[in-house]
Amino acid sequence: MTAPSTFGLSSEARNLHWLLTNLVEEVPGIQSVAVVSSDGLLLLSSDHSRNTQAREARSDKPTGPRGSSADLATIVSGIGSLTIGAAKLMQFGGVKHTMVAMDEGSLFVMSISDGSLLGVHGSADCDMSVVAYHMALFVGRAGHVLTPELRSELRKSLEAASAGSTR
Repeated sequence: MTAPSTFGLSSEARNLHWLLTNLVEEVPGIQSVAVVSSDGLLLLSSDHSRNTQAREARSDKPTGPRGSSADLATIVSGIGSLTIGAAKLMQFGGVKHTMVAMDEGSLFVMSISDGSLLGVHGSADCDMSVVAYHMALFVGRAGHVLTPELRSELRKSLEAASAGSTR
């Protein structure tokens, strides 16, 4: 996770950290993950060092959007906003998920709750159906606990972690 420790966090926040860690560690091909609030703020992200072996095997290729979870959060927020606008214009109801397939990887965006989004950047060789399945499991487990209070707690822990790392 971006935060070095879950010490002092509520059990719900620790559970979300654990769910995200499991998503990254158990699904082959995931490069980075971000959970973004409805207003585009990063709430949780994967720790890039967790996939060191996978990245070393692909060292000649980029590993994510500039390697920054903030960049992934920005992309996820933008794509989420764009697809929500498109769905409203087409009057097809809410957006459940979006996938962008690229030459060297894939980007998946899935709605969690209250406009929050889960974004996953996958490698070119990831199995898209496996990634989507595990994202759906994460959303099913996380959606009901991602309350405004928990979003605020997660945001504050990220701010504290980034303030501590800039010292």
